Amino acid sequence: MSSVKVGFYGHVRQYHNLKSEIDAAIHEVLESGSYVMGPKVKQFEKDLAAYCHAKEAVGVNSGTDALWLVMMALGIGPGDEVITTSNTFFATAEAIWIAGATAVFVDCDARTCNIDVSLIEAAITPRTKAIVPVHLYGQPAEMRAVAEIARKRNLFVIEDNAQALGARGPDFRLGQLSDAMCTSFIIQKNLGCFGDGGAVVTDRADIAEAVLRLRNHGSVKRSVHSMGYNSRLDDLHAAVLSVKLRQLDKWNDQRRSFARKYDEGLKGTSLKLPTALADYRHIYHLYVVETDRRDSLQEYLKQREITALTHYPIAIHQQEGFPWGKSERIAGSLKNAEASAARVLSLPMFPELTGEEAQAVIDTVVAWDNQNKGHETRAKGQGAHR
Repeated sequence: MSSVKVGFYGHVRQYHNLKSEIDAAIHEVLESGSYVMGPKVKQFEKDLAAYCHAKEAVGVNSGTDALWLVMMALGIGPGDEVITTSNTFFATAEAIWIAGATAVFVDCDARTCNIDVSLIEAAITPRTKAIVPVHLYGQPAEMRAVAEIARKRNLFVIEDNAQALGARGPDFRLGQLSDAMCTSFIIQKNLGCFGDGGAVVTDRADIAEAVLRLRNHGSVKRSVHSMGYNSRLDDLHAAVLSVKLRQLDKWNDQRRSFARKYDEGLKGTSLKLPTALADYRHIYHLYVVETDRRDSLQEYLKQREITALTHYPIAIHQQEGFPWGKSERIAGSLKNAEASAARVLSLPMFPELTGEEAQAVIDTVVAWDNQNKGHETRAKGQGAHR
């Protein structure tokens, strides 16, 4: 077993690999004197829209803001319901609550951890206005089914794509089958800046125009305002993101390569490995395994200087901050979401990993598994389909 130390993030390595380009981009912004709502933001929005094959992209302060500003643009608010899942980052539901609407939770698919599309229609009521599928861990949700339900029931679709920029389905691009797609650029993401950032990507000019106003105190012209907020993407972040965007597909390919290495090395262990749906491009924002002895494995790795984290160990409806009695509805059992929360562990996954580091993770997990035989029934049908 290797004694190689393995961290969870590759932020500093990534910066060093692109240091000259990133430093030059930052220097250009600093020398320009245009730091907010300047040309670098406009350029990045153009770059991002082109990358996503979309008509419009609007930079905002965060992925959370992207979600709730789109809801406001669509007129979603008090009295309305929005269907989503509970096994994701808190901000997905938080954005619904900030907009004043009710979050309606349906269970996730036990295979992919994405929204179980077979449960959506039963959760729809006359108050339902939108569906928010989350492309969790880098695996696209089954958007054809989501879009068909929305079309039949006259609902909006807002994609939470904070974790899967660059992923795609077998016959669709992310953002193609929805009213808007929202993404995050916090440093941990596959495309990350050096702080907070987010964007709305859409083919609907009315949504883009509304978000443009809402992000800047209701203004698109100096000194002319309506009701809005302060949710602007800074030029420094935009400049860095434009540099990094050119590398995103390569970085995602590297993540997929490490995922294949993990899949092969961990095959035959008691762990439930990630499922990559056939013909989908899963881009592994996270490589998440499941085990009933999650805490034991995490501690074992920590003692050997390998960092593994949990995403997400408390489902949203189980959080202390969940607004019970105010703006929630649970549609049926959430057994899969609850089981996932208790079992998930994310192994180190970033483009700057080395083969030696990935092998150290594999060897250490296998060693733990060999020591714990009999504690957990071996997962059946594990392994990814590619």
